[in-house]
Amino acid sequence: MSGFVSFVSSGPGDPELLTLKAVDRLQKADAILFDDLSSGPILTHARDGADLVGVGKRAGRPSPKQDHVSRLLVDYARSGARVVRLKSGDSGLFGRLEEEIIACREAGIGYEIIPGVTSAMAAAAAAGIPLTRRLTARRVQFVTGHDVTGALPEDLNIAALADATATTVIFMGKRTFGELCRRLTAAGLSPGTPALLAESVSTPAQKLVRGTLASMERLIAEEAADGPALILIGPLAEP
Repeated sequence: MSGFVSFVSSGPGDPELLTLKAVDRLQKADAILFDDLSSGPILTHARDGADLVGVGKRAGRPSPKQDHVSRLLVDYARSGARVVRLKSGDSGLFGRLEEEIIACREAGIGYEIIPGVTSAMAAAAAAGIPLTRRLTARRVQFVTGHDVTGALPEDLNIAALADATATTVIFMGKRTFGELCRRLTAAGLSPGTPALLAESVSTPAQKLVRGTLASMERLIAEEAADGPALILIGPLAEP
């Protein structure tokens, strides 16, 4: 007997940003394996009796190993359950989606991917800015601020990230932003480039802090809390 897995993107945190398809899958699921950032009011859409299993990973905190999460996913589906793997933002962006897809394929389990609102788009909307702008921001690039060790990835294309006509969104970059800033400045990006820290986007704890490439490291130290955050730099992070 084999079940089915729906990889459901929950958006940045506001339950009103869930898609209709996401709500439908949550209401029909026998088991929901959810990230920390997908908990709270979003789980009120789960039906009575569904198994709710927290499998979230947060930097600096004890977290389930990825192979354990994948094994849980497969075990539930093999029992015939309709399984929702609930991921924050859009599941295809820095969400370890590929490992879990591979586990489903190897086990012969069917799956679907339901896209959602990314935190980058929600942050831009909260700040009242577009991610692209005619003539001055022709390109958008998303990048992670840390590797599996928590350090700034060594293989980042700094020349591309230092493009003054691109909007760059850095996920999980609070701890490593100072080092990234120094590399971008050395590559020619102006220290005066606008920057925006967006923390806990679309939730009651939302915080937006505007600054520049040069001032953002200090602002992160002074203003940032413990919530999930991203940093936007480029022409669109202007006040």
